[in-house]
Amino acid sequence: MPRIAEARAGAEPTSPRQRARRQSILRVAADLAAETGLERVQMHEVAKSAGVAIGTLYRYFPSKIHLFTALMADQIEGFAARLPQRGPGVSSEDAVFEALGSATRKLLRRPALATAMIQSANAARASTVPDLARIDSGFLDLLLRAWGVERPTEHHITRLRLLILLWYGVLQSRLNERLSPEKADADLRMACRLLLAPETDGGAGADGGAGADPGAGADPGTEAGRGTGTG
Repeated sequence: MPRIAEARAGAEPTSPRQRARRQSILRVAADLAAETGLERVQMHEVAKSAGVAIGTLYRYFPSKIHLFTALMADQIEGFAARLPQRGPGVSSEDAVFEALGSATRKLLRRPALATAMIQSANAARASTVPDLARIDSGFLDLLLRAWGVERPTEHHITRLRLLILLWYGVLQSRLNERLSPEKADADLRMACRLLLAPETDGGAGADGGAGADPGAGADPGTEAGRGTGTG
């Protein structure tokens, strides 16, 4: 497992040249991790292959955790930017499932890199690795657009957050070969249907609030308050 990240955030590029240099570093790191895995990636090798000084590398990425968390954030934002329009007759749950399935397939093309990014993001701390927030916001943007929700409520966000956590588990199980592609797809599809199903008449309405308890607020002395079960 990677070590805990350095207790400082990396510098942000402020010019086109600096942004190009940062992207070059990320491309090199991705290629190295895809070939050797996270543990064997050496920062000095990344700097050499990217044609930058080691000090420049550490200025942008104080550790491998910063480096591969940033790479994960870039990948997620790229998925969101390339999200296709929903086809006719495709339900919102199926559109989210397709977005998650597409992300899974793309990441699994380079399994060692996917493992490196997930391990790094899991080891990172939000206070010192700002790209964790980019991962979260990028994923939410991707799935909200696929879901077709333009004005999300906290209830929408909570359901998507649960779905994202489940997706990470499914992806890790695919990487570990604990789940077949068919079972992974079935799990994701069921999760989308359970978590993203339209609100019923007993729900809080179009704002996406949680479903109401039919007995909530009822007088406990009435039949509704006591419930109708026979025990």
